Amino acid sequence: MNKKRLTPMQYHVTKENGTEPPFANEYWDNEKAGIYVDVITGKPLFSSRDKYDAGCGWPSFTRPIEEALVEEREDTSHNMRRTEVRSKDSDSHLGHVFPDGPGPKGLRYCINSAALRFVSREEMEKEGYGKYLELFE
Repeated sequence: MNKKRLTPMQYHVTKENGTEPPFANEYWDNEKAGIYVDVITGKPLFSSRDKYDAGCGWPSFTRPIEEALVEEREDTSHNMRRTEVRSKDSDSHLGHVFPDGPGPKGLRYCINSAALRFVSREEMEKEGYGKYLELFE
């Protein structure tokens, strides 16, 4: 991925497995309806219907839109044992998934805003995501 196409924070998060500051990122408190897509490929990753306030300062979701578009890997960095979430098509670091969330699976996908681009419900059709409007019906 070309560094010129991404902001320094987007590059740090997606390609250097970085983490942006909590409560000081673009989408942690976004309550608008829409989908969150991979900042690199544009593939749809998460829906606002599955977003909730986990109190952690990053966007948190109970599940991805399509599990086939994300992959999970063991992460033992920083002397911790966590499960990293990556975008399958761009091999970009998104964040981590934890077993302390709500919903039927009890998962919390804690995702960096810098790895995402938000597409509002009103813009989804125009931007080619019309098939995902059914998520909001």
